[in-house]
Amino acid sequence: MLVALCRFDLRIPGVASLKEKRHVVKTLTASLRQKFNVAVAEVDHQDLWQRATIGVSSVAGEGYHLKRVMHEVERHIDRWGEVEIIDVDLSLHGLED
Repeated sequence: MLVALCRFDLRIPGVASLKEKRHVVKTLTASLRQKFNVAVAEVDHQDLWQRATIGVSSVAGEGYHLKRVMHEVERHIDRWGEVEIIDVDLSLHGLED
């Protein structure tokens, strides 16, 4: 069993308040959950208006499948018009028996 963890550091240039930012982040994370069946959470920059870091995780039996899912998640975020990806960090973790 493998676990993929992916951190997306995002810029949200079109917002002028934390309320607007929360709306953008909640809409994006809900979309990721629905489309890719992954776990998603905002993990950093909660107090900044135009920055957000979200963590995405998934579990599968094969690394190829996890990499493909995370690549599709990244493409989905990149196409999301309200955010810009600043940095992406992907790591795969295997469980030792």
